[in-house]
Amino acid sequence: MGQNLQSRGMGGRLRPVDLARAHGLSTQAVRNYEDAGILPPAARTPSGYRAYTPLHASALRAFLALLPGHGHPTATAILRAVHEGDPDEAFRLVDESHALLLEDRRTLRAVESALRDLGPNPASGHDGSPGDTFIGPLARRLGIRPATLRAWERAGLVRPRRDPRTGYRVYAEADVRDARLAHQLRRGGYPLERIAPLLEQVRAAGGLEPLEGALGDWRARLSARARAMLAGAAELDAYLRERG
Repeated sequence: MGQNLQSRGMGGRLRPVDLARAHGLSTQAVRNYEDAGILPPAARTPSGYRAYTPLHASALRAFLALLPGHGHPTATAILRAVHEGDPDEAFRLVDESHALLLEDRRTLRAVESALRDLGPNPASGHDGSPGDTFIGPLARRLGIRPATLRAWERAGLVRPRRDPRTGYRVYAEADVRDARLAHQLRRGGYPLERIAPLLEQVRAAGGLEPLEGALGDWRARLSARARAMLAGAAELDAYLRERG
């Protein structure tokens, strides 16, 4: 593609439309990328038109390759750091994205491990409803204090209803499931603020079985992101080599 672009310009000079067409972009998008620091500043013709070069085409390829793995803000910051003469900052941003991906993988594995460790969920039936239980029996079953369950409730991890007659907390089967999953994740060292969004996914999925399918999708997305980061790194390296 670089040779085709170069052949369209005169002496290696490229018009905004040349870059735009080669990547399915609008000419305004190319100009916006330059203004944002994603592309290095372009020279101007005597009549004031932007004159790009194959180096600009390489910068654009690097940016578009970085997008899927790093996202628009980080990809922008990486190229901007390069053009501001701070490659170490660009490398730090790349490293940070990889660290975030690794943390996402660890979270996924923790959730998968917690699901495996849950095992069957015995019903209690304290008030005649299968699976319903109260705070004391549930705390004993999990090996924690009732105060811990109350703290989890304040953090949104469990949502027991109140008995209208006694005011006691009543944990339905879904609440027991959430408490057991929270307990496994806490044992894995995960803080409450990170567990709450995961339990929201369980509720949104309608339980653990649908969540297992969602975890498969999550794993596939992480793999796709990792592959995209590799492709982005290759294009960024090629661009840095061209810059010299």
